Amino acid sequence: MFIDDSIEKKGIGAFAEKSYLDYSMYVVLDRALPSVADGLKPVQRRIIYSMYLLRLDAAAKHKKSSRTVGYVLGSFHPHGELACYEAMVLMAQDFSYRNPLIDGQGNWGSVDDPKSFAASRYTEAKLTKYASVLLDEVHSGTVDWKLNFDGTTQEPCALPAQLPNVLLNGGMGIAVGMTTDIPPHNAREVGRCCIHLLENPDATESSIFDFIRGPDYPGGAECVSSREDIIQVYKTGQGAFMLRATYVVEEGKTVVINALPFRVSPSKILEQIAEQMHKKQLPMVVDLRDESDYETPIRIVMALKSNRVDVDALMGHLFSVTDLEKSDKVALNVIDLDRSPSVLPLFQILKQWLAFRKSVVTNRTKARLEKVLARLHTLEGLLLIFDFIDEVIAIIRRSDDPKAALLKRFELSESQVESILEIKLRQLAKIAEQALLDEQKRLMDEQALLDAILNVPGRLEQTMVAEIGRCLDKFGDDRRTVLVERKRAVRFDITASAKSVDDVTVVLSKHGWIRSGKGHSILPETLSFRTGDQLAHFRRGRSNEMLVLFCSTGRCYTIKVDGLPSIRAQGEPITKYIDLAEGKIDDVIMGRQDASKLLILTGAGYGFVTSFADCVSKNKNGKAVVSLSTGDYLLPLHVVDKAHHYLAIVTMTGRLCILSLDEVPSLKKGKGVRLCHILPGDFADEQDACRASILMGQGDHLVIQSGRRSFTLKPSQWQPYVSARAKRGKFVPQGFRKVSELSVVSQEASDHVD
Repeated sequence: MFIDDSIEKKGIGAFAEKSYLDYSMYVVLDRALPSVADGLKPVQRRIIYSMYLLRLDAAAKHKKSSRTVGYVLGSFHPHGELACYEAMVLMAQDFSYRNPLIDGQGNWGSVDDPKSFAASRYTEAKLTKYASVLLDEVHSGTVDWKLNFDGTTQEPCALPAQLPNVLLNGGMGIAVGMTTDIPPHNAREVGRCCIHLLENPDATESSIFDFIRGPDYPGGAECVSSREDIIQVYKTGQGAFMLRATYVVEEGKTVVINALPFRVSPSKILEQIAEQMHKKQLPMVVDLRDESDYETPIRIVMALKSNRVDVDALMGHLFSVTDLEKSDKVALNVIDLDRSPSVLPLFQILKQWLAFRKSVVTNRTKARLEKVLARLHTLEGLLLIFDFIDEVIAIIRRSDDPKAALLKRFELSESQVESILEIKLRQLAKIAEQALLDEQKRLMDEQALLDAILNVPGRLEQTMVAEIGRCLDKFGDDRRTVLVERKRAVRFDITASAKSVDDVTVVLSKHGWIRSGKGHSILPETLSFRTGDQLAHFRRGRSNEMLVLFCSTGRCYTIKVDGLPSIRAQGEPITKYIDLAEGKIDDVIMGRQDASKLLILTGAGYGFVTSFADCVSKNKNGKAVVSLSTGDYLLPLHVVDKAHHYLAIVTMTGRLCILSLDEVPSLKKGKGVRLCHILPGDFADEQDACRASILMGQGDHLVIQSGRRSFTLKPSQWQPYVSARAKRGKFVPQGFRKVSELSVVSQEASDHVD
């Protein structure tokens, strides 16, 4: 029996494992992942290089795409025609690539359906001007070459990119066991960062974030991730960016969405909004239409019922339930300079590209220097014949082997003799000699420059900086994606915001009956109450605001204003809306959860600043906000705004204490800190306590009311009453110490009175 020992014998498991690993590495290295050098996958590189060989540069006319695809398949990429053409289409779509590499004519797909492109026989293409960044130096000895699939020609292992295209255009791919999702970036930001790293070799990783602020997608929109999240993604090479559509309001009643997150289809957005309308979640939207066209690729229009619709609330709801807000996955997975797949931080990608670019410039300089030296060597021989022109001509005429004779007579190399023998007679004129001398001088100057680039420290980096700067002048543009940190949109009952927002007045009686009416023209004296009842609290606000009630126990309760009974009736008991187990309502505030800060002050002189949102409660039994000691009570609350700088407090004994608002702490709840010192014995005997308070600006006049009499303190007059917190204050003038009310007159109003 014959046995062939040359046959390799392996178990089926080992054979399958090795075959799958070989296939996996082929997919990873030669199909799916881009190179850190030029940012291209092999098929993309082959398409771009083939178009370069076909002379389809930016200055040429468009040629049929099928011609390019056929050349690519026949020369470099023996795979599917459709797959090759799809890769070509992707590089021509300005909504997919931040800087398209191919300029296409015909149907190359749309942002609504990127794969709706026409067949290759119907479209035409050529390279864009930006493609020159990748191709200009390809035949200048800059990169390594390899044989194509059949060994008939050579192809570049990488294109000599003059800018880090791997970041400028980004890319995505799915390999075996790994993926890549690299977002596009702004050329100016990335280029300036590269210049910074070249000029500062010891630059830290954190310094690059002063230049590269975030991704820059071709379609614009907003990146609403926080700066900390963006930096974390760049430091790890993995994560996600949160993108949000942008919109404008036209004529008060029309919302126009003019930019969508990356790779989001307008038709899908229309379907999602229409579905919300079908579910009656958008009763304030009366019409939805797509007005996108060639000049305005994204224009989705929503017509509203009125100009009183809360557009921010409407869009916040849509952001939470549709793809108007969507995350874009980030995985900076590239083929590094060692030909291995790696997830690299942004800093390492820039470092590796700069290392590649240094090798490109070095190789180009060496290749050019070799050519310059070879030409100088030739010129040296050519110039020799002008000194011995008659003898050289005689040798050539009479010798059977002029080459050998010239080599024997003159100290020349074979290449110099060859150039002498090939010279034409017309080049022996005197003017030709001068041209050779001029060329020799120019090449010697160039040789000195090239030697300096290779040998003088820092000259190579300066050359790279200058070249990157020229590319930025040519291809740099403004940022399209706006970087703005926003909170993630939260879905809520959108029907609540469908109601028009009106001015309202809320009335709470002493016995706890509450009601509301539209408008701010309602006057307290025109209201009627049940027998024995009277007005306790009277507030004006908006129908979309919340009503927060402060109880004498220190608890806060919340009621929706738009659900209150009409002011024409006697109202409803407040216990229908809240569980007021004990105590009474001391004060009422109206506002939204994003309203200004509130100043809380008690009779014992304690206080703090809190936000309106921290006082809002969803429970009927409220929430504890103020911790009150036995016998303590709340003074009327104040809304704090930017114009307020001081807090004036007057006690029952007539002491005035003025302190800076900077000394009042911000708390969510608690007792606060002592703002005005009240002696414990005095407070217990009710001899002294905080009587009234008011917020003031720096130029306000303070008016002190005592019964029917009042007097005004100008800023220069109340300054002596200013002290640190927890002081007792100073007495007001005699005769005005039984203070009934404090008020302020603004600087503008006081000047008008004067």
